[in-house]
Amino acid sequence: MALIHRTTLKPTKVELLAAWLPTRPWYHGSAAPELAKAGGFRLDDPEGEVGIEFMVVTEESGAYLVPLTYRGAPLDGAGHALVGTMEHGVLGPRWAYDGCHDPVLTAGLLALIEGRTEAQAQSVTDTPDREVVRSYAGEGPIPGLGAPVDTDESTEFAVAGGGLVLRLQRVLTAGSAPSADAVGHVGGVWGRPDGSRAHGLFAALQPR
Repeated sequence: MALIHRTTLKPTKVELLAAWLPTRPWYHGSAAPELAKAGGFRLDDPEGEVGIEFMVVTEESGAYLVPLTYRGAPLDGAGHALVGTMEHGVLGPRWAYDGCHDPVLTAGLLALIEGRTEAQAQSVTDTPDREVVRSYAGEGPIPGLGAPVDTDESTEFAVAGGGLVLRLQRVLTAGSAPSADAVGHVGGVWGRPDGSRAHGLFAALQPR
């Protein structure tokens, strides 16, 4: 169970992302964005060591899904995926990573799609997020994933054994839904800058 601490972060997550997002191929906004945290959810690490968060941020160009992991020490071999470091008021130094490159997050995402775990509220301890929906029509566990590949709209993982791809939407579109041939998906909600709420596709497991 992820314990949500009411404390300070220096710099904040949004401040880290404002510097990191413009370096991503799927980000289409300003080089100096004014970001707003607009929603998301968490997953529990079964070992209780890694924080896992799927954060939605918005700016004038649209809404973006940013999976993040938070660790108490650097992740070996993942320097290229480091978003930045923060000082947590309770836990001390934290290393924030693009979660697509962290095996703890990708394992959690597969477990969510399969229904072996459930999404947790972003800011409340031990509280399921009922607005996150998921489905899985496959037979048996999803095989392992290949290395993540960024496109101009998403991050994609080839599924071991061929034939399927897990596509994580980075650029979010209100009202989007999985294709008819999708084997599984995750969807959720986020807030628009005008105060209204949007719902759309976060991730889809589908044929290549």
